[in-house]
Amino acid sequence: MSKISSMLDIGKRSLSNSGTGLQVVGHNIANKSTEGYSRQRVELQTAVPITEGRIQIGMGARASQVSRTNNPWLEKQIQRENTNLGSTEARADTLGRVEQVYNEQINKGLNQYVTDFFNAFRELSNNPESLASRTMVREAAVAMTNDFKRVNTQLRDIQHDVDNQLKTSVEEINQMSKEISSLNEKIQIVENQGAHANDERDRRDLLLKQLGERVDITWAEGKEGAVTVTAGRTAILVSGGSFNELKAAESASRDRVEIYFRAGENGTLHNVTNQFVGGRIGGALDVRDKVIEDLVSSVDQMAYKMAEEVNKAHIEGFDRYGRQGVLFFEMPKQVTGASDAISLNATIFNDVGRIAAASRPNAPGDNMVANIVSALQYQKVMDGGASTFDDFYNSQVGQIGTIAQRSVKTFEAQKNIVSQLSNIRESISGVSLDEETTKMIEFQRAYDASARLIRTADEMLETVINLKRL
Repeated sequence: MSKISSMLDIGKRSLSNSGTGLQVVGHNIANKSTEGYSRQRVELQTAVPITEGRIQIGMGARASQVSRTNNPWLEKQIQRENTNLGSTEARADTLGRVEQVYNEQINKGLNQYVTDFFNAFRELSNNPESLASRTMVREAAVAMTNDFKRVNTQLRDIQHDVDNQLKTSVEEINQMSKEISSLNEKIQIVENQGAHANDERDRRDLLLKQLGERVDITWAEGKEGAVTVTAGRTAILVSGGSFNELKAAESASRDRVEIYFRAGENGTLHNVTNQFVGGRIGGALDVRDKVIEDLVSSVDQMAYKMAEEVNKAHIEGFDRYGRQGVLFFEMPKQVTGASDAISLNATIFNDVGRIAAASRPNAPGDNMVANIVSALQYQKVMDGGASTFDDFYNSQVGQIGTIAQRSVKTFEAQKNIVSQLSNIRESISGVSLDEETTKMIEFQRAYDASARLIRTADEMLETVINLKRL
């Protein structure tokens, strides 16, 4: 009787194991397309055998745990490469917009407006007394100053767009940090009971990858299963079940969004903007604070030098009325912001006769000053006398074009790296429908066999009972 009872126990346990296996297979199939999901497997372990005299009789198997198929080192590598991917993507996107500011293949750009301005003075030198030529000079000057402002405005607009992206990214980071801290608590509760928190760990791994894509982070897992996440060098976002938020706000010293960190509710705000060099935030900050600032500085230098050199020549000449020339441009107060501040002198704007073309008063055919101004286009007045206006501007265009193209290629290469790592992860942790179908058939047959074992034991038990009745 005891052996029949043992057979019933084995059959019952085997039925339970097969049912658990089928449930796990169904869970895998249902999560085939779930991002970050790791395939799960039932791990069976031999049950404690019984001893009868010199004979040890097995008692079947029991389900010890449900584990996930996962390579933690590969997960960390993917997270690191995601940080690089986020950085290169942000740089490529932002630099692509910057490149369009200087794109003169479709629309007329600053270089052409500068050329038109000097050509207008050349036309004036051919007809010094012509009001039409003077009007052309005025219109060309207004168009050029407006395009200086356009370049400045569009570059500043890109910076403001980056500021808005920073605010959005910081909000996403805070939400992820909060969820990671919550998952830390759930994982600790589940695993303290002896089980494996497979789904919670999958979700946390995915969040760490997404978090790393936005900002460069370091993280480590403690003995109890909770992770500590640090952004930059000092911003501890998650520690166990608690989390701290980043804050994106306008800087008091300049019109730019900076990122601040506060440890705890009553902690002091610390500016951690310079700590972020990776992820989307690091890439966007690099373009905003270095590349665009350098470009704005260059166009400011060009505008200031343009106003300075033209004014220097113009005030030495004489206008149509024989009077001493005035400043042609309203001189910017400083180099910084000159591209936005440069404008045509109101006196000349209202009366084109005040444009000085002659080197002597009351000399109608004198065109010397007009020639001097037009010749400035080819004078090496930029970079301390190393380049002309054309050379200086074209070098900026070439530089941004090179940087933008290099960023696109780097992004494509990084995307391929992440794609390859994701494929490797999929081959290890991903769900194969063919494999799951095979497992499902296997567990189904095992379930049928277990039921047959129970039925056989039941028939044996019935035979024994009938013997006693006889």
